[in-house]
Amino acid sequence: MNVADIFVLIISIFLIIIVLMQTSKDDINDAFNGNKSELFKNQKTRGAELFLQRTTFVLGVLFIALVIVSIVLHQTL
Repeated sequence: MNVADIFVLIISIFLIIIVLMQTSKDDINDAFNGNKSELFKNQKTRGAELFLQRTTFVLGVLFIALVIVSIVLHQTL
């Protein structure tokens, strides 16, 4: 187990936590009756929601990059 594997583990835990902290804009009732409210469709995200979205994106990119680095390191060893 090298350093890249440890970083992949840490980033994956942070990514799971950040995704669980986000709120869903969909309601379970919409899945069954087919109705979709268009009232808040074009509303911009602000504050904590914007921070969580950007953090999720950055952690996702880091996760993918570190997994690729880890694979390359394991193939060379």
